[in-house]
Amino acid sequence: MKDCIFCKIIKKEIHSYIIYEDKNVIAFLDINPSSQGHALVIPKKHYEYILKMPDKEYSDLLLKSKKIAKAIDSSLKPIRTCIVVEGFAVNHVHIRLHPCYEKHLNLQPMKDKPSDSEFKETAKKIKSLLK
Repeated sequence: MKDCIFCKIIKKEIHSYIIYEDKNVIAFLDINPSSQGHALVIPKKHYEYILKMPDKEYSDLLLKSKKIAKAIDSSLKPIRTCIVVEGFAVNHVHIRLHPCYEKHLNLQPMKDKPSDSEFKETAKKIKSLLK
């Protein structure tokens, strides 16, 4: 899709803090995070609705999301990382990983957005467990 922001991230036309990438999936930190380590996991192929994805791609996306969530848990030590799929903000399938540091899921952006160096440090911590 020509105007899809996620497709532009996949093509590296837009800067992102990538934490994982393989031939089918890419994951990166959300630039308006609800918490430290809030990440998005997306298929490289443009799908608009997760339930219309072929089973193989759907399973791969979910398994990669689980792997990345476990790396977030191990590196950042939240209480847990919640997995959210909704698909309205950007019309490209995406799984949102929300690390929760309190016993509730907060979907609102952080009051103080992390700096570039904070994003880079968070990405480095998560990536170190995904090699």
